[in-house]
Amino acid sequence: MISKDEKVVQKKDYKIMGLSVPMFFILAIIVLLSAYLNVLPKGMIGALAVMMVVGAVLNLIGDHLPIVKDYLGGGPIVVIFASAAFVTYNIFPKGTVDIITNFMTKEGFLDFYIAALITGSILGMNRNLLIKAAVRYIPAILGCIVFSLLFVGIAGAVMGYGVTEAIFYIGIPIIGGGMGAGAVPLSKIFASGLNTDPAQMLSVMVPAVALGNAFSIVVAGVLDKIGKGRPKLTGNGEMLRDSNAEVIKEEEEVFKLDLGIMGNGLLIALTFFCLGSIIAKFMPGIHQYAWMILSVAAAKILGLIPRKYELAAAQWYQFIVTNFTSALLVGIGVAYTNLGEVIAALSGQYLVLVIVTVLGAALGAALIGRLVGFYPIEAAITAGLCMANMGGTGDVAVLSAAKRMSLMPFAQISSRIGGAMILIIASTIIKIFS
Repeated sequence: MISKDEKVVQKKDYKIMGLSVPMFFILAIIVLLSAYLNVLPKGMIGALAVMMVVGAVLNLIGDHLPIVKDYLGGGPIVVIFASAAFVTYNIFPKGTVDIITNFMTKEGFLDFYIAALITGSILGMNRNLLIKAAVRYIPAILGCIVFSLLFVGIAGAVMGYGVTEAIFYIGIPIIGGGMGAGAVPLSKIFASGLNTDPAQMLSVMVPAVALGNAFSIVVAGVLDKIGKGRPKLTGNGEMLRDSNAEVIKEEEEVFKLDLGIMGNGLLIALTFFCLGSIIAKFMPGIHQYAWMILSVAAAKILGLIPRKYELAAAQWYQFIVTNFTSALLVGIGVAYTNLGEVIAALSGQYLVLVIVTVLGAALGAALIGRLVGFYPIEAAITAGLCMANMGGTGDVAVLSAAKRMSLMPFAQISSRIGGAMILIIASTIIKIFS
């Protein structure tokens, strides 16, 4: 039982974006008033102000909605769809919509976020973990990718949806690492390769990512029950069937917050993005995101960057993700998500293709995982379902449903490296079909 005094303390300590509730609402009222009086500053100042305020509130609502918070991704999904609805039903003033859209599509905020995300997430990993994981775990991820895309492609052909449409619009987005690191950059990669509008692509991808996340959580719970009935298929939280084999563990590194180092991380992230652009100019067959990922991964594996600067990039990435993710999702909802197209995309056929993709991901990871020495259920959960969910929040939900939180290091490899692999693969195969 929680005493009245404890309840008072909890209410007193409740914060939004780290701010007390009264302070947050004072700031929010000023920002929103400027928007509705049509005096919102243009460019970064006005756009970020509205996106941060609205994103914080919608994220809070989504994280407390029953069913949505447990099965559909919680805050991120609510932020995207509610923001899109605000545009569709003219709740946002047109001037505000234009400022946010311009900030997202023409002023490079999306690229800025993705540069921090890719550079920091890969450089921040333990190098030994990355190298050891490549030997056994990467093949399991590849099994997930091949089976999921094969299954959804065949289903798309049989159901009349189309092979390429099923693979590009449903299969790849689901296993692509979530929303910010997956569907959003994928929409830009596909749009550039197919000469279409990224917003139109994303409107079809967003529901696939959300439904894929929900079904992955359900399947994780089912696999846990299967493991209890078939003990030979599971290590009950242990990945490797060979008890004498070296266990892959990630050592936790603690580093003090340093504003100067964070600035170093910012410059490193921007530089790698520039490097990706340079390589793409001379080798235009692959998108600059993919070249950026390959460059960062090569630098990491070869140990070209001192650990101090790798941690600087990781710290900058954590700052960006912590403070700007909800804001980014508002931008995605406003600039890239057409609610009418999302509703039109949803159908029984669409739902079947989502389910087939997730089942293919789990089955492929289980089969290949067993071949390389993993327990099938643990491989299906980490290298399969943690590829098909919504990144970090999805990893927590899937592992919680499977009662295997100890597998988080493997889930993080799926979200970070697996998601990066999908961007590279997508950038390559789009040239075959374009």
